[in-house]
Amino acid sequence: MKKKNVVIANIIDAITARKRFLVLGHQSPDDDCISSMVSFALVLHMFYKDVVIYTGAQLPERFKYLLDICRYNSIPILGQGSELPAGVDTIVLVDTPKPDMVDASPQIRALIPDPNVLRIEIDHHIGGDSGYFGDEGYRLVTEASSASELVGHILLKLKGRQDLLDRHQVSELFPRNLVLAILTGIIGDSNMGQYLKSHREKRYYQIFSTMFNELLSRRTTKKTNFFTADQLFGELQRLSNNEKGCFNYMMSRRHLSASIGYVALDEKEAAPLFVDCDEDTVVTTARAVADKLAEESGKLGLVAYYDNPQRSDLVQFRLRRSSVWKQYDLRNLLTRLSIQNGGGHEGAIGFRIPRAQIPEFGPYVDRLIQRIEEEIKG
Repeated sequence: MKKKNVVIANIIDAITARKRFLVLGHQSPDDDCISSMVSFALVLHMFYKDVVIYTGAQLPERFKYLLDICRYNSIPILGQGSELPAGVDTIVLVDTPKPDMVDASPQIRALIPDPNVLRIEIDHHIGGDSGYFGDEGYRLVTEASSASELVGHILLKLKGRQDLLDRHQVSELFPRNLVLAILTGIIGDSNMGQYLKSHREKRYYQIFSTMFNELLSRRTTKKTNFFTADQLFGELQRLSNNEKGCFNYMMSRRHLSASIGYVALDEKEAAPLFVDCDEDTVVTTARAVADKLAEESGKLGLVAYYDNPQRSDLVQFRLRRSSVWKQYDLRNLLTRLSIQNGGGHEGAIGFRIPRAQIPEFGPYVDRLIQRIEEEIKG
C-alpha cells in the first residue's frame, strides 16, 4: 500500500509539473481502455495541460460520445497518419499489460525510448507474461476492477491536495463527464461486478461504483442508476450533444481585438445556456472555447459570462494563452489588475467578479480587453 501511495504521489507531481502529454492504450481497445484514456486526459485538462490521445484503430460507434467529450474539451484525438505535436514530455499508457500490445504509430514508437520523456503506466493486469512500460516509480500497476478505477484512485488522492487544487484553480474535481468516463470503464471491464473474485476487488468496486453513482445523481435531474454500458453511453450522447450546442452558441458570439479572441455573454445572453446545460457543461465548454479562441487569435482567448443567478452572484472570466505565443505569464495580470478572486498558471488563468461590481458589462469588458492589450505590449 505504501509503494502504491508513493507511485500515485509521483504521478500527481507529474500531472502538475509537466506540460505536454500523450495518452496511449492497447491495440483493439475495449471499454476500459478507451474510458481510462479519456478519463486521464480529462484529469490533465483540468490542470490546463496540453494533452492528446492516440488511437490507431477505427473505434466502434458506441465510443463516439466519449471522444466527442474530448473534442469539446479541446483534447485532440490522433489517428494513423496524424502528425505528433512537438514537445511531448510525458507518455501515459493505460490498460495495457505488455509493451508489445501498445497501439502506437512509428513516430510514437520512436519517441517512447527518448530519455527526456517520462513514461507513466496505469494498469490492472498483473502476472503471466506481463511487462512494464512505465518508468520506475511511475508504474501504477496493481489489482483493481479496471484501469479506470485506478484513475479514480488518483482523483481521490488529489481530493486531499487542496493546495494543488487551489494553485491550479481546479474548482470541480469530479465533473460529470469525468465521472461518467470512469464509471463506464469500471462497469464495462467487470460486467457490473460479475467478473470480480477476491473480497478486495469486490469491496473497491462497490466503493467506486457507489461513489460515482452518487456523484452522478447529484448532477442530473433524472434518475441516474446506470445498470448497463448502453445506458452510460446514452447519457454520454446526451451530454455531448448539449456540449456541442453550448460550444456553438458561444462561438457564434465571438469577437476579435488586436490580440484577443473573446466571447462576452451578459446576463441575458448567458441565461439560455443554463436552460439547456448544467453548470458543469457550461464551465467545461467555456474552457474549450477559450482554448479555441486563443489558437484562432494566435495570442489570447477570453470567455466571460454571468453565472447561473440561482447558484451564484459572480461573473466568470477565463483567459488562455495560445500554444504558439508564450511571451507573457498570465498570472501577472491578476496582480496588475488587482484581482483577488482568481488563479491559474502562466498559460491560463480564471477569475470571478461579483456582478454588483460590474454595473455595465459591455464597457467593463471593453476596458478589460484594453488593459490586457496594454499589459502584453509592455
